[in-house]
Amino acid sequence: MILADKIIELRKKEGLSQEELADKLGVSRQSVSKWEMAQSTPDLNRILKMSELFGVSTDYLLKEDAELPKPASAEDMPFAAEQAETVPPLTHVSLKEANDFLHSNRRHAFLVALGTALCIVSVTPPLCLDLFSPAIANLSTVFLFLFIAAAVGLFLFSGMSMKRFDYLSENCIDTEYGIDGMVKEKKKRYQPRHTVMLIVGVMLCILSVVPPIVCSSLVSSAFTDRLGAVLLFVLIAAGVFLLVDTGITMSGFHILLEEENFSREEKQSRTQMRLISAVYWLIITALYLGYSFIKWDWERSWIIWPVAGVCFPVVILIAKAIRKKAA
Repeated sequence: MILADKIIELRKKEGLSQEELADKLGVSRQSVSKWEMAQSTPDLNRILKMSELFGVSTDYLLKEDAELPKPASAEDMPFAAEQAETVPPLTHVSLKEANDFLHSNRRHAFLVALGTALCIVSVTPPLCLDLFSPAIANLSTVFLFLFIAAAVGLFLFSGMSMKRFDYLSENCIDTEYGIDGMVKEKKKRYQPRHTVMLIVGVMLCILSVVPPIVCSSLVSSAFTDRLGAVLLFVLIAAGVFLLVDTGITMSGFHILLEEENFSREEKQSRTQMRLISAVYWLIITALYLGYSFIKWDWERSWIIWPVAGVCFPVVILIAKAIRKKAA
């Protein structure tokens, strides 16, 4: 059977018209018509695409004496069924989708980092306004909630704008040819900046304890003590901003490359881990706000956030270990 007859047979077997096949191969209907009438021959790229589309080998398409492989025997069916259950379906990702995701993820990283920083510095108005008259001091809580409201607004806006890309981190993906190379190149160019932001962010968090020490050592007064506390929160906010911003940006590359926490194995447990993460941070937030409002100890209650951040990976590792043991 010649190539023209094989194309006709396979096309009809798949229930495709000439126009539908042409759309899938990126050619005109006239080109398909000429192939089927043996007036022209498809190029190698189209041969490869037809091989994938029809599920046949290129040898079958190109060799006149090649025959279609026999259907799987009954003995092979259990293995095929098991493979269908264990291998998740792949979601196709085009080059445009990948570029749109990277661009949106960069904005998402900035907005989430800014919102996190606002949550941290929201405690500075009470520290500053308490130095003035009681009437002004009463406004401190208003400013605190304004900061928190702005942060929540940023979180919601950013989260909704990224909702359309949820399938990238939840489903196993099949990226279009050239995407892996493009993403790896961008990741390689971003890596030095990522390293610098991580180092500076950690250093700012560590050095945040210096202003309170210096202010209380030089001139011990209510003003200098509050100033030291305000600078402490500002430095922590700046450090956390850098860490969150670069962390989310780098995770965008990991998502498209399906590596690190976004490998195909990790995606199988994504739903459970997401639930654990949500419950964990809701508990931490409730503890932070509850203790801070009851004790009105904003100067020390912030420590729950870095402690929770350090403990979070441990919680996830324990949850994964329990899940593997149960499986």
